[in-house]
Amino acid sequence: MSGALAGRVALVTGGSKGIGRAVAEALAREGAKLALCARGQDALELASRELRALGAEVLVQVADVTRAGDIARFVAAAAARFGAIDILVNNAVSSTQGSFGALSDEEWQHHVDVKLLGYVRCARETLPWLEKSAQGRIVNIGGMTARDVSAYRITNGVVNAGVSNFTKHLAEQVGRHGITVNAIHPGYTQTPRMEAMIQRRAELEGHSIEEETRRRLAEIPIGRFIQPSDIANLVLFFCSDSAAVITGQSIAVDGGSGRAINY
Repeated sequence: MSGALAGRVALVTGGSKGIGRAVAEALAREGAKLALCARGQDALELASRELRALGAEVLVQVADVTRAGDIARFVAAAAARFGAIDILVNNAVSSTQGSFGALSDEEWQHHVDVKLLGYVRCARETLPWLEKSAQGRIVNIGGMTARDVSAYRITNGVVNAGVSNFTKHLAEQVGRHGITVNAIHPGYTQTPRMEAMIQRRAELEGHSIEEETRRRLAEIPIGRFIQPSDIANLVLFFCSDSAAVITGQSIAVDGGSGRAINY
């Protein structure tokens, strides 16, 4: 641990499990103070205990990012506890796999409301604090469907493309305050959510989980699934002084699985 982020205050949504949990741990190891929110109290308390064991100062709060009031209370609690906010990592997500014809308006709206509008709400609520920081950072966790078509994941594609667009627009508007805004597109990342995705895809395609896992792995040139820590490493870079002039970018951490050429 270098302590490169010592004293900085980081908010992580969806911070109790998977990528969010790995990001929180990476930030803690670099000395950041943490405020985590998620919908499950038990998972948050477990994450809090484990992060405190690393020596981190941690605040956890149950919050649903579809509710503006929950976000306002979470941000207010973090600011009251730590007196500042320097970093926002938008990571909360919830989606349903299915063919275009099978997805209801409610399923579409839920995904938009959790991820795209949830990110918008969190950014809006934290901006006054980030403007006071000399090193404000927003990192939006998107997904490779922003770039690649994926059967049964059309809402992911539309929403993640929106996250990339939001990232670029917001970066232009807040740059004058010294705030950088970037997005990360994780590839197939070994989390409980990926396991559920593989299981659902196997059901939709009518083959085994083992076969579906083999198919997904075959798409990755480096020959292994992405680990949550791989995503966390890029978050750390974006939050570091080394990335002070990098903003408005969407970068894939996918092991080469994305086939699109992006300039």
